[in-house]
Amino acid sequence: MMTTKKTWVIKLGGAVLNNPAALDALFVALGSQQANFVVVHGGGALVDRWLHDAGFATAKHQGLRISPAEQMPYIVGALAGCANKQLLGVALKNKLQPVGLSLFEAGINAEQKLKALGQVGECVPSADSILPMLIDAGRLALVSSIGFDEQGKWYNVNADEAAAAIAKLLGAELIFMTDVEAVLDQQGCALHQLNKAQIDDLIAQGVISGGMEVKVKTSLLAAQHLRRGVYISSWQKPENLIALLQGEHVGTQITM
Repeated sequence: MMTTKKTWVIKLGGAVLNNPAALDALFVALGSQQANFVVVHGGGALVDRWLHDAGFATAKHQGLRISPAEQMPYIVGALAGCANKQLLGVALKNKLQPVGLSLFEAGINAEQKLKALGQVGECVPSADSILPMLIDAGRLALVSSIGFDEQGKWYNVNADEAAAAIAKLLGAELIFMTDVEAVLDQQGCALHQLNKAQIDDLIAQGVISGGMEVKVKTSLLAAQHLRRGVYISSWQKPENLIALLQGEHVGTQITM
């Protein structure tokens, strides 16, 4: 029998992996709610550390990590291996029933975004996802942002884009849990709501840039595809997650 509970896709920023107390509190919050969840995660800080220890230089282009083929074993190991299993361990500790996945099992294929970015991938939805089955079985899917193409080549996919693609696939609500309370204006004050015109203006002014530019643009695309608002809030305040799940307005809501 299919579940009727609301489904949420929660994107966790990789920096939360360095904060065990906040990570624990987030999974406590998930366990306290009568809803279905899919967690999509990155792990940029962990990838940086692994690549540095291996002697690699790292670079980004418009907020996306350039991912040469020779770096991919370390990127895949950090994201699909260490980060994913760290989250799985915290979920187990909190009596949840986690399953660790890559984007392929979640129903998202990948293809190369730009040759200059190396093995950076963009999402290509497929018809074959095990997420509905896992959700119906009461399992918590923990999805790393590592994707594969139809030839089995692996890609480093931006986790925000991955979360948006999965939310669209499931018709789910979407929350980006990042390391800032909200998107900020020129004075560093929180912006509680942003639409396309405001986002374009703030990017043109350089107020929104780098990783936040990717996040905000991805949120806008997700809002357009899902036909509803998408939230950006902070993992540093697990109470924000509970408030959002209960319909309160915290952080920044991205609308069409």
